[in-house]
Amino acid sequence: MALVLFDLDNTLLAGDSDYLWGEFLSEKGLVDPAFYAAENERFYQEYKDGKLDIFEFLAFSLKPLSEHNMDELQQLHKQFMEEKIHPLISSDARMLVDMHRKRGDDMLVITATNAFVTAPIVQAFGIDNLIATEPEIREGRYTGKVSGIPCFREGKVQRLNEWLEARDLNLGNSWFYSDSHNDLPLLEKVTHPIPVDPDTSLAATAEERGWPVLHLHHAPPSA
Repeated sequence: MALVLFDLDNTLLAGDSDYLWGEFLSEKGLVDPAFYAAENERFYQEYKDGKLDIFEFLAFSLKPLSEHNMDELQQLHKQFMEEKIHPLISSDARMLVDMHRKRGDDMLVITATNAFVTAPIVQAFGIDNLIATEPEIREGRYTGKVSGIPCFREGKVQRLNEWLEARDLNLGNSWFYSDSHNDLPLLEKVTHPIPVDPDTSLAATAEERGWPVLHLHHAPPSA
C-alpha cells in the first residue's frame, strides 16, 4: 500500500479551479468584472511564471468569501460545480483515482487553492483527504484572510509533514502527481514523482531526471 498525493488544478482537473472561481464570480456580477478579470489573469500568469506572491494573491482571492454568508456561498458553489467543474472531470482522471483506490492506496489531494473552492471537488473524486490553503473563519463567516501556512511551494511540504506526523506516516512509498514546476519542492521528496501534462519548466526537469510523464488531458507534444 502506498501514499498517493494528487495536485488538483490542471492535474486531476482539466483546468484551474482557483482561476475559474474568479471567472465565475465575474460572470455572476459578484465582483467588478473588468478589474477582477484583469487581476485574476495577472495572478494566474505570475503563478505559471513562478513569480506569484501567494499572500498578495490570497488577499485578492479570499476577499469575496467575506462578502457573503455561508448559505449564499454554498449555493454559489453548487452552481460553480455544475457550470465550471464537472465538465473538467475526465474519465481518465477518474480511472487514475480508481486504479489507486483498487490497490488499497491511501489518497490525498494537496493543493494551493483554498479549501472552500476545493473540498467539494475532492469529494466528487471520492477522495477523503485534503490539504489546502485554509481561509480564516470567525463567528461563522470567512474573514478574507488566510489561516496558517498557505499550501504553496515549500508550504506544501511543511503542511504535508505536519499531516504525516499527526498520523505517524511517512513518504517511504509515496507518489505525487502534479502539472506544475511550483510543486518541485514536493516532487523531489516523494518516491515516485509523476508529472501530469507538465508545464514547460516541469517537462524539462522530468526529461533531465528521467521522471515518467503522464498525459491525462492533452496529447503528448510532438517530437
